Amino acid sequence: MSFTAQVLRGVRVTLILWLLTVVVITLPMLGLARLVAPGSADGSLLRRGEQVVGARLIGQSFRSPRYLQGRQAGAPNLAASNPELAVRVADVASGWELAGVSQPAPDLLLDSASGVDPHISLVAARQQFPRLARERKIALAELEALLRQAQEGPLGLQAIEPVVNVLRFNLALDNLRPS
Repeated sequence: MSFTAQVLRGVRVTLILWLLTVVVITLPMLGLARLVAPGSADGSLLRRGEQVVGARLIGQSFRSPRYLQGRQAGAPNLAASNPELAVRVADVASGWELAGVSQPAPDLLLDSASGVDPHISLVAARQQFPRLARERKIALAELEALLRQAQEGPLGLQAIEPVVNVLRFNLALDNLRPS
């Protein structure tokens, strides 16, 4: 068998395997996923009108003082015995102290394990309310009511206490009018 015939046979086998794995198996599975769980199949995207503003299951970074701040993301996980962890937690704690939170909740001090955790505890959210009320000229009672509406969980094995999705809360916060 010549070299050209072997190459053509290899190309044919590759095309057949591609058709089998992509067209015959994957596309029907994606179609089924869209029927069974349309939001998840689309990536759990959150929209404002026609514009995608983020994903419900992926934490986004908010730096403006007008928004609820989530957990740090993207940093490497360090063991409790690693001295660098203590330095990092102290740096984060001093940043929160400058923002007016004297004893930040643990989830505000530690990195998200996955690097993309979209939730924080209700305690961590409430600790940021004085800043949000001041920046947005909104009563604390309004923020508390918004938090009650936005709380999720406990989420099965994901959390043992209720949490709030930071992006969803911030989108709802943008819809509030100053008091």
